[in-house]
Amino acid sequence: MTAERTVLITGTSSGIGLAAAVGAARAGLRVVATMRDTGKAGPLREAAAEARVADRVAVKRLDVVDAGSVMACLGEVIDEYGRLDALVNNAGAGYVGTVEQDGMDPVRATMEVNFFGVVEATRAALPHLRASQGRVITVTSVGGVVGQPFNEAYCAAKFAVEGFMESLAPVAATLGVHVTVVEPGAVASEFVASLELDVPALLEAAGPYAPALRAYVERVTKIFTSAQTPDEAAAPVIAALTADRPPFRVQTSDWARDFTGAKLADLDGSAVQSLTGSWVG
Repeated sequence: MTAERTVLITGTSSGIGLAAAVGAARAGLRVVATMRDTGKAGPLREAAAEARVADRVAVKRLDVVDAGSVMACLGEVIDEYGRLDALVNNAGAGYVGTVEQDGMDPVRATMEVNFFGVVEATRAALPHLRASQGRVITVTSVGGVVGQPFNEAYCAAKFAVEGFMESLAPVAATLGVHVTVVEPGAVASEFVASLELDVPALLEAAGPYAPALRAYVERVTKIFTSAQTPDEAAAPVIAALTADRPPFRVQTSDWARDFTGAKLADLDGSAVQSLTGSWVG
């Protein structure tokens, strides 16, 4: 991609999105860094200034669950830059819980942000990406390949995104648009902190699920002590933006490759059930 090509990235106020925005600008791309609340743009602006790419990063408001906001932002991008060469779907929200205890509302809310928001942004961007022979890059998760305890809603949404993108990819390719999914594992970022988990309260409310939840929390806490940095997790996003022919699926670490590989080679599902069952027993 040439220096003046334009990429729109969602969810750039922190974590992978922030790192991807700065990294893409350093790679020579014009970056439209979007977020639901532009009042939270301070860390991004500081990181861009420190990297000496502030002039290549424009901050705009975009709420992926608001179709009007998506269309308005894309309209501004085309008016100002004349083209869109890549969309990076990064905005998302985590959720920890189980459906019997929590009901349907959290499931619907999690699907709205993590799945329907991605579909909406992709749908709106595709006419412009067809014109530029561009690409769609979506940050999913290893949770989009391997279902994980107490992540029913989150993994369901990420599974849906993976299925949507895997189905879209060959169709979009007939029109010159590349589709890629990027699957991070554990990443030390504000995304995790934003869950604001009150573990004692969760355990107290978990009823018969409390022993399994306690075991899960203990395991996850250990994993995040060796989590990737946002910069490390964003590196494959930058690679997908700049490669001549990016792959459809890429993981962000050896751990993520091993973890998803176990599922992709597990024809009867027994290996994954054995693995994730050990997390809660």
